[in-house]
Amino acid sequence: MEKVKCKNCTKDIENEIFILNLWVCPYCNYHHYINARDRLQITVDSNSFIELGKNINSDDFLNFYDVKSYSVRLKETKLKTSLDEAVIIGEAKIEGNDVALGVMDFGFMGGSMGSVVGEKIKILSNYCIEKNIPLVIFCASGGARMQEGVISLMQMAKTVSSVNRVKESKIPYITIITNPTSGGVSASFATVADIIIAEPDALFCFAGPRVVKQTIKKNLPPDFGTSERNLKNGQVDMIVNRNELRSTLTNMLKLFKE
Repeated sequence: MEKVKCKNCTKDIENEIFILNLWVCPYCNYHHYINARDRLQITVDSNSFIELGKNINSDDFLNFYDVKSYSVRLKETKLKTSLDEAVIIGEAKIEGNDVALGVMDFGFMGGSMGSVVGEKIKILSNYCIEKNIPLVIFCASGGARMQEGVISLMQMAKTVSSVNRVKESKIPYITIITNPTSGGVSASFATVADIIIAEPDALFCFAGPRVVKQTIKKNLPPDFGTSERNLKNGQVDMIVNRNELRSTLTNMLKLFKE
């Protein structure tokens, strides 16, 4: 039988058990990467997700080129992930509760936030205000998309402005921090939610530990940037195991209805 090796404890896990356990190691509880489509499948009610903003595509307006052109990278990533962008947005139900849902995918250029990601967050925010339903976003990102230069950095202000309108409308806004969430996303819409939930041991910081260590030339605490340290510092509200996320969200959504 096919087996998977845990990245954390290095133990072999039968693939079927691994999937049934929602890509979480049964030995050490390490939460492995999960793509956006699988995240949707384990979170929302069957056949309830209606995607929004399908026909918006990134453009190489800077003619950016490093080893490859940005246009080529986009094409390759779309083929590899079967996604059009680093976030999927839409309306869904979680145990019968309507939500405006966004799910980021780190597999799409590191979940980087470019102009299309920013626009999709804006569309989702507007939709949730129009429908008067809670906004829920699963965050996973390495930060701003360097191939779009200052345009990508502008999305920080754009997304914060968009979700602030949700909060001003007295509509609940919940983010779920998954590993990793850093850079421009951690410094914008991910951290201004009414409730911030994190998966165990998720990296959640602006600059990662390697970057900080190289900059300040000092050793860092072993738990630097983790969910657990952020919880101690009051930067997240709770840490929830993946197999309990759906029920936790359900309870919150029911509470907000009352």
